[in-house]
Amino acid sequence: MKRYLPSPLLSAGLLALWLLLAQSTSPGHWLLGAVLAVAMPLLMAPLRPTPRRLRHPLVAVPLIMHVAADVVVSALGVAHGVLRGLRRPPRGAFVVVPLVLRDAHALAALSMITAVVPGTVWCELASDRSELLLHVFDLDDETLFIARYKARYEQPLQEIFE
Repeated sequence: MKRYLPSPLLSAGLLALWLLLAQSTSPGHWLLGAVLAVAMPLLMAPLRPTPRRLRHPLVAVPLIMHVAADVVVSALGVAHGVLRGLRRPPRGAFVVVPLVLRDAHALAALSMITAVVPGTVWCELASDRSELLLHVFDLDDETLFIARYKARYEQPLQEIFE
């Protein structure tokens, strides 16, 4: 069964989405939706990373709490920076962060965290995954930012995945 339907929940979701977008439940739409729901996961299977067992999943709880707090604090900081922009413009800068993480799942999680936190943009990952280029909206101290980024995000992800 797994060979022909590798992701049953994804297939069910695709079929439901197809029927919602088509706004029709005719037999033709059911058939076309079913073909797409079976074919798409099969065609995309080589692109999916191999499943990974989490080493310390409970470390994710404080990580999620830190990310949630950072989102709120950063959103307020960006809003404050925009509002005071005429008096003192924000000091945007590119920062190179040396990475210890090498796992694809951990790096994907790190990229999502970076994208969610206002004021930081993931720009480039070195081909050997040793460095990450970020843009920071308002940067006071580069070494402090790097140390905080690694301690709050990279180290917990390393515990979870590696």
